[in-house]
Amino acid sequence: MPQAADAAPAPDPFDIDQAFRLLREAVAPLPKAAMFELRDRGHASPFEQLVAALISARTRDETTTPVCLRLFAVARTPAAMAALAEEALVGLLHGATFPEPKARDILALSRSIAAAGTVPDTAEGLMALRGVGPKIAALTLGVGFGVPAISVDIHVHRIVNRWGYVAAGTPERTMRALVAVLPERYWIELNERLVPFGKAICTGERPRCSGCLLRRLCR
Repeated sequence: MPQAADAAPAPDPFDIDQAFRLLREAVAPLPKAAMFELRDRGHASPFEQLVAALISARTRDETTTPVCLRLFAVARTPAAMAALAEEALVGLLHGATFPEPKARDILALSRSIAAAGTVPDTAEGLMALRGVGPKIAALTLGVGFGVPAISVDIHVHRIVNRWGYVAAGTPERTMRALVAVLPERYWIELNERLVPFGKAICTGERPRCSGCLLRRLCR
């Protein structure tokens, strides 16, 4: 029987190297993800990246970046951060979600790091700090230390499952699936590219598929 005239062509075999080449092109004109924007503005230290990642939780990048820049203009080291009064820190975090509990977490981890003399450089060590979960730890390792780590937010989770690159029902399961299949050279870059891509192109609702550079790869 002849193929129906309106049948969609089968997608090309998924090529992760080609995907990243196209992603770089697609997001080049877009605003950067907050952690990478801060890195490129000179706030790349593990401590600054840790604090920024904590601030970014449930906060839009458009808010995270100016809040962090305002905070780092006042305190950029564990000792300087720990010396801030809680009320002053809450004020500096204005605009971010949950400024009061985040201020308490930042003060607690700053004091711990100041006492230890260094930021932990393992996921386990970072997650022992108050307020630090797997996503914050992975961002700190990847962007702050340059240690390959996969950070999965809602954009990463949505896109890699839409691609058909993994099939996982939750961000946590997506992270485990990616560890098994994604080449390590892309672990840090994954978040850098997919956050702006997911915000502007491969959106949660009404994704802009017709103009997407990756449409022939996507399932």
